[in-house]
Amino acid sequence: MLLRVLALLTGLFPASLAAQDWDALRQSGSVALMRHALAPGTGDPAGFRLDDCSTQRNLDDTGRVQARRIGEALRAQDIEFDYIWSSGWCRAYDTAALLDMGPVEIRPFLHSFFAGRGNPQAQTQDALGALAGLPRDARVLLVTHQVNITALTGETLPSGAIVVVQHRKDGGLEVSGRVTIAP
Repeated sequence: MLLRVLALLTGLFPASLAAQDWDALRQSGSVALMRHALAPGTGDPAGFRLDDCSTQRNLDDTGRVQARRIGEALRAQDIEFDYIWSSGWCRAYDTAALLDMGPVEIRPFLHSFFAGRGNPQAQTQDALGALAGLPRDARVLLVTHQVNITALTGETLPSGAIVVVQHRKDGGLEVSGRVTIAP
């Protein structure tokens, strides 16, 4: 740890590399919760429809590049997932697909519940239940929204960031690391 701090202070490697917890992602049973890549704005426009991306706030060019870079970084670190689950919102699903880490399955409990959409308590409980139903050693990537991540972990993340958690005996999740790849 001291060497990392000294390296940062002397500029030997960029700060963006210092906070990467790749080992947390490699752990058996790790769950990676990723906030979708950069999609400028907040919430969704009036007339939002889940089945029509043109009615939603979507990834911009920077967000698409960011999602690809995150996937490249994960593959370069030999990170693999047994399951990749995503919200059905286009910005989340597109992020998951652009990572190019494997097949993506839409899970409604990962849909945003920002601004009164959805049911925060039920979706959070459904997410915890789905994770508890997996083999204990399964590694899972969830691509979702800030509100879902905060409800599950208490964490606030920038777009494209990943918080890594492990299962607790009481059924909850405990943060074990973070990975952020700048856009």
